[in-house]
Amino acid sequence: DPYARRPHQAPHDPYAAQNNAGHTQAFSIDEQYHHGGPPEGEVYATGPSGPRLHWKQLLSGIILRPGPTFHQMRDYQVWGPALTVTFLYGLLAIFGFDTAREDVINAALSTAIPYVLTTAVAFTLSAFVLGTVTHTLARQLGGAGSWQPTVGLSMLIMTLTDVPRLLPALFMGGDASVVQIVGWITWLAAGALFTAMVAKSHDLPWPKALAASAIQLLALLSLIKLGTF
Repeated sequence: DPYARRPHQAPHDPYAAQNNAGHTQAFSIDEQYHHGGPPEGEVYATGPSGPRLHWKQLLSGIILRPGPTFHQMRDYQVWGPALTVTFLYGLLAIFGFDTAREDVINAALSTAIPYVLTTAVAFTLSAFVLGTVTHTLARQLGGAGSWQPTVGLSMLIMTLTDVPRLLPALFMGGDASVVQIVGWITWLAAGALFTAMVAKSHDLPWPKALAASAIQLLALLSLIKLGTF
């Protein structure tokens, strides 16, 4: 009977199969985040690229194999190594400047210790703020990275790349020709590492990554390399 009542059938849902087990739905990161990257505090949709590196592997990797290290650590915060290394560097940084070193050496111990500690804290805060600026610029340029890895890695780059200049400056003074030459070389190395880090952490082409790092690089040059800190 063509008019007989037929069993009720649910309308066909073309997307139902995609929600069943064994089916997946493809999407792109750009479509999901509209070229703006994941929301703050979230990791990439693809997940971490590898396990978290031990701090020894992290520090050596930044210098010896920066590309893979930055790519692997782009989803992990590195506050422990970043704050520790930056603070320790800040304790010694003051002795790399001729006038400041003389002031500390000639001051009484009760005055010298707070002076050195204050300088270390100020340097750590400055590195943190500059790293935050770099992250903000990277996001404005379409980056897809999280702020904690970007800031922490930028702090490590600032300090680790200046160690070759700081060590001779402790004995020869910051105005020595050799120290100045090493300072310029390490500044260029810092620029390359900043660019690589931002490019890996934020999925940006290198010109945008360099642009995002420009303010931090200029501050590094004026505050430390040229001895005006």
